[in-house]
Amino acid sequence: MEKYVNEYVTVIVNWVSNYSIKLVAAILVLVIGNWLSHKIAGLLKALLEKNKIDVTLVGFLSNIIYYALMIMVVIAAAGQLGINTTSFLTIVGAAGLAVGLALKDSLSNFASGVMLILFRPFKVGDVVTAGGVSGKVESINIFNTILNTVDNQRVIVPNSSITSGVITNVTANPIRRVDLLVGVDYSDNLSFVKETLADILAAEPRILKDPAPVIGVAELAESCVNMAVRPWVNTGDYAAVFFDLNEKIKTTFDEKGITIPFPQQYVHFKRSAEDR
Repeated sequence: MEKYVNEYVTVIVNWVSNYSIKLVAAILVLVIGNWLSHKIAGLLKALLEKNKIDVTLVGFLSNIIYYALMIMVVIAAAGQLGINTTSFLTIVGAAGLAVGLALKDSLSNFASGVMLILFRPFKVGDVVTAGGVSGKVESINIFNTILNTVDNQRVIVPNSSITSGVITNVTANPIRRVDLLVGVDYSDNLSFVKETLADILAAEPRILKDPAPVIGVAELAESCVNMAVRPWVNTGDYAAVFFDLNEKIKTTFDEKGITIPFPQQYVHFKRSAEDR
């Protein structure tokens, strides 16, 4: 029994003597590496916050950097213990490739989310048409963007669908032009029609003086003369002015006897010689 104990003690002593320095070195690598990883991730976070990058992206990127550095630290510590890190790196690489292939759609949405947050084609509160959906931006997340439509439906749009198509930011600019097309009868006096439209626009306080409104003949259509009415308003007043102008034009034209025609056809009958 004493013989076996002595053998175990000898083995332990030999192992400690052979690996103690390597074990201490590995522990030091882990401790120092963990400290440096925290420092580097913290510096990156502070830099991104200083540049007013989105909080969600800041936290995500700082965590990614930290864990990536820690993987390198663990590999370095394993190397200090004499473990063959080449095969370990091969396994990590293969696992990363498998995960990447499995999550390619999610990674695409993530990359698109980073682009949206960095380049800011729109911000929370803007009204946009993106990814085939129109609505007010409620939030921009790493993997998707949430829009509220005009009828108050919440739509979650994958970020890759947004960046792969055309983005229209309706409220990006401070002013917008209201485009109206008003049809009048061919028998109406165009000078009187333009004067009436100008009076309607002048009486609307929400219409801007600069740029000046434009009124002109847009088209000689089949059953009417189409007048283009194009005033400029503050973006927030667009919808209200659009609806109010349509109503005001109709009521004013009725008062002044200006006709807004509707599509119609005239049918002419020609009597044959037998009917005479």
